[in-house]
Amino acid sequence: MDTDDTGLDLDPEHSRPATATDAEIEAAGTVSEALEKIERARGHLYSFHQLIGAADLGFGEGADQLVASGHEDLAGRLREELIGLNVVAGRWSFQLVEDFDDGYWTAARELDRAVRDAMTQGRRHVYEAEMKQRRRTHGRSGHEAGPQDL
Repeated sequence: MDTDDTGLDLDPEHSRPATATDAEIEAAGTVSEALEKIERARGHLYSFHQLIGAADLGFGEGADQLVASGHEDLAGRLREELIGLNVVAGRWSFQLVEDFDDGYWTAARELDRAVRDAMTQGRRHVYEAEMKQRRRTHGRSGHEAGPQDL
């Protein structure tokens, strides 16, 4: 563990490059945090996709049960009007996921990488690593700098 120019003990993977300013480290941290929100949104989009798919199958099961109980008319409506219906114009949920992944998510990841490469020489979570060093109680159990200090 080395002490960087900020006086903090950081492992090389998370230490501030010698030429990086506070503003650059903060900017890289802000962009990284924004990407983390995009990753969470992507998870919710996958949840949406899976829930819609499960609901569509459930409507199919319900239609079968309606037929079995003598309600072919309602089963027919479910099958014709809802089962297999696009969730947005022209798209099923898997297509939303694919469009998101190929567009916004890919662009966000590429630009996060570009910012990190320019500001921190590609190092991840430098801002957070410095915050951890400032906030932890040095020498106290549970406040180790990293696993190597256990």
